Amino acid sequence: MPINITMPALSPTMEEGNLAKWLVKEGDTVKSGDVIAEIETDKATMEVEAVDEGVVAKLVVPAGTEGVKVNALIAVLAADGEDVAGAASGAGSAAPAPKAAEAPKAATKTEAAPAPAAAPAAAPAPAAAPAAASTGNRTFSSPLARRLAKEAGIDLSAVAGSGPHGRVVKSDVEAAVAGGGAKAAPAAAPQAAASAPAAAPKGASDETVLKLFEPGSYELVPHDGMRKVIAKRLVESKQTVPHFYVTVDCELDALLALRAQLNDAAPRKEGAPAYKLSVNDMVIKAMALALRDVPDANVSWTEANMVKHKHADVGVAVSIPGGLITPIIRKAEEKTLSAISNEMRDLGKRAKDRKLKPEEYQGGTSSVSNMGMMGVKHFAAVINPPHATILAVGAGEQRPVVKNGQLAVATVMTVTLSTDHRCVDGALGAELLQAFKGYIENPMGMLV
Repeated sequence: MPINITMPALSPTMEEGNLAKWLVKEGDTVKSGDVIAEIETDKATMEVEAVDEGVVAKLVVPAGTEGVKVNALIAVLAADGEDVAGAASGAGSAAPAPKAAEAPKAATKTEAAPAPAAAPAAAPAPAAAPAAASTGNRTFSSPLARRLAKEAGIDLSAVAGSGPHGRVVKSDVEAAVAGGGAKAAPAAAPQAAASAPAAAPKGASDETVLKLFEPGSYELVPHDGMRKVIAKRLVESKQTVPHFYVTVDCELDALLALRAQLNDAAPRKEGAPAYKLSVNDMVIKAMALALRDVPDANVSWTEANMVKHKHADVGVAVSIPGGLITPIIRKAEEKTLSAISNEMRDLGKRAKDRKLKPEEYQGGTSSVSNMGMMGVKHFAAVINPPHATILAVGAGEQRPVVKNGQLAVATVMTVTLSTDHRCVDGALGAELLQAFKGYIENPMGMLV
């Protein structure tokens, strides 16, 4: 029986991806664990492994195709002893099971294709779609679609489903909201609206903006997946997270001296030092230790609970072509400076190559954004939920300071902590920032 290979969900939030490259061709024999394709998500390019064995009968989706939906059929394998031509001729006759869209997968999902006679018809265009599939009073829909419908006061039973077997998915609910139809009964709508944040405003249309400029004086660059995700998350953060800001100046001279000593003492491996500490590495460690020392600030907010984290998993903002990504140093409070430095160097390189795995940039308990190397003196960063804090780090520069009543010169760095005021109040944020300042100005504390 032919084996369908479908577009895998490489992260819990992935809805579609780009099929960047096939690493096999039709007629090739593949075994379980063989890398067969490269998939581009909004943040990374990932290799996809086969789960089953067989001969590649047909590559349904060509390399370079963008916007391939999760669970869409991308290839067909002929099982051992099966006629390859027959398997290829039946390609696309089976729809993937609806349940598979709910869980992330580490490799491609494969399943035996049913006989062509039993295959469901292809989903019709949304405009002509029937009402949502249902059994009795139950409407089949994804969890995300149900949540969005509840927040918008939409009656799911009146929404046309475009998913497998008429299932209601996210895009169906969004279309219903945009069209102003399928509203739930008036009695239920106020309750849903009261418990849900306001819908994110959409950007101005091309027509509205472009008429302000002279024709031919610009070019249009379509938003890629990464830019869309960044825009969506930042809007959600500023709309739903009440930001509060705390700023302090930290003297760096002791830290710079210790950094120079540690780098000079680094053992050499194959002619190169085993590590080379940066100021940013020491900032990461100081932030992790501060979160350990002030555990009430190492939290995340949910509607029902305060999530108190047992470790400081510090995300570090890395600029990459077209956007930004935040790889995470896990349990940073337990790691040595050299370990943090080498791990950050590896994560940063793979981030720029878009080779990070989802678990390497999703989650975390706080973040650090350092623009000091760009000469920026002071800025305030936007919190990246579910984090409750993010530290914005400016440049170290020589400034006049007063010590013991005397004017002196010191290397000073301005840092600003953005906090989620729902769970980290101003006084608690100040306590966290004072703990951070203590480690920066007395850096030997990071070594013991």
